[in-house]
Amino acid sequence: MPSSPHTDQQHRAILRRIAERAMVDRGLLPSFSAAVTAELQAIRPSLSAIDSSSDDGGVRDLRALLWASIDNDDSRDLDQLTVADTRSKNTVRILVAIADVDALVKERSAIDDHAQHNTTSVYTAAEIFPMLPEMLSTNLTSLNPDEDRLAVVVDMAVAEDGSVQGSDVYRARVRNRAKLAYGSVAAWLEGRGAPPAEIAATEGLAANLRVQDQVAQQLRARRHAQGALSLETIRARPTFENGHLLGLEGDRKNRATELIEDFMIAANGVTARYLASKNFASIRRVVVEPKRWDRIVELAETRGAKLPATPDSMALDAFLVGARAADPLRFADLSLAVIKLLGAGEYVAERPGVAAPGHFGLAVKDYAHSTAPNRRYPDLITQRLVKAALAGRAAPYSYAELDVLARHFTVQEDAANKVERQVAKSAAALLLESRIGEQFDALITGTSNKGTWARLLAMPVEGRVVRGFEGVDVGDQIRVQLAAVNVDRGFIDFTKL
Repeated sequence: MPSSPHTDQQHRAILRRIAERAMVDRGLLPSFSAAVTAELQAIRPSLSAIDSSSDDGGVRDLRALLWASIDNDDSRDLDQLTVADTRSKNTVRILVAIADVDALVKERSAIDDHAQHNTTSVYTAAEIFPMLPEMLSTNLTSLNPDEDRLAVVVDMAVAEDGSVQGSDVYRARVRNRAKLAYGSVAAWLEGRGAPPAEIAATEGLAANLRVQDQVAQQLRARRHAQGALSLETIRARPTFENGHLLGLEGDRKNRATELIEDFMIAANGVTARYLASKNFASIRRVVVEPKRWDRIVELAETRGAKLPATPDSMALDAFLVGARAADPLRFADLSLAVIKLLGAGEYVAERPGVAAPGHFGLAVKDYAHSTAPNRRYPDLITQRLVKAALAGRAAPYSYAELDVLARHFTVQEDAANKVERQVAKSAAALLLESRIGEQFDALITGTSNKGTWARLLAMPVEGRVVRGFEGVDVGDQIRVQLAAVNVDRGFIDFTKL
């Protein structure tokens, strides 16, 4: 077996160089300008503006509530907190606090220009390239534990059937009581572990999170009854030791990730409807009808299921639920194939009074990205619109401006996704470069005039099928041999056996 030519080099440094080059090649900015640095120095003295200002009578004081964040264990840019209020008889109030990034990131500033250009934080296997400087995104505008912060709060009254019976949007001052991680919270909620120490140390937090979990499941059940798709994907997460890449671990959904996902979907819907009620144009996230429904129908037929000839989200979800029950170990592979066939989402501007297409996969009509303004620029735009509406001011952006921005966001998000995939493939190539000639089971994940791609079933690694791909299509399972890798370019080549 050949040895790796990169054995004596630090893998993280190799991948960082690849990531920076990939960002530049795709028109993204890997570093901040001198103008951004100068603005940061000017922001520092105004720290009190976000910690303890009390000059705005429209800001409620909600610091006494049992707010907590749940995110990845290594996340430092905390965008949202959640809490439940059970005092109402027939509903549970779910409050989502979203970091008030606009309080410190002003429109048309150098910081804002950088964020608008990149549109999103770029999460590569080597390094995170944040949309906002870390002094903001992981400090001053992050909802960090034991810090007073300004937030935009989405307040929802959820009934037992998962319907949102009423909602409100307002500004507030909040305080994070516990920084929690998905894995440990999920283990506790699912009965596989003790409550994390942060939960045990805060009186009443365990009970509150149990209520949140119950409400999240009710929201999810209602969405699925309306046709939301039961999809599960595996995200490869690199593990390093002293800069050396040890492997790629697959991250799956769990009860904690679903809790946050369900609350964010609901909050995004409330935000979209709020802006529409104020006759504001807005930016929506949409997924129109599947691009390749015919192939989804064929995939279902190979598993003994029959789908209608025209796109039907409820029928598709019923098939997915049955497929997961029949083969849970392979369900993520089927999900990946369906996601590829559904097609990518995009941002569109919605004109007041004219409904956007909606989100096919989530089975929701009203969906405005709003809950991650530290990480996504469309969310910061939405936050500015919401704050203007709350204050009774004119909209800060016209429909024409939002239309241009939406198209830009879709392009830049696609560029960021391609950078992340390229660096992930470079990481996978580092792991596989000593395994040329080995054979693997794989799943076809893409076919086009640009090539055919397959993902290994044993590890979350995707590559191009360079020979023997004739006649295969998305969702087919095949046997491949590793033919070649190129770490710098992120190429992994397979031949079909």
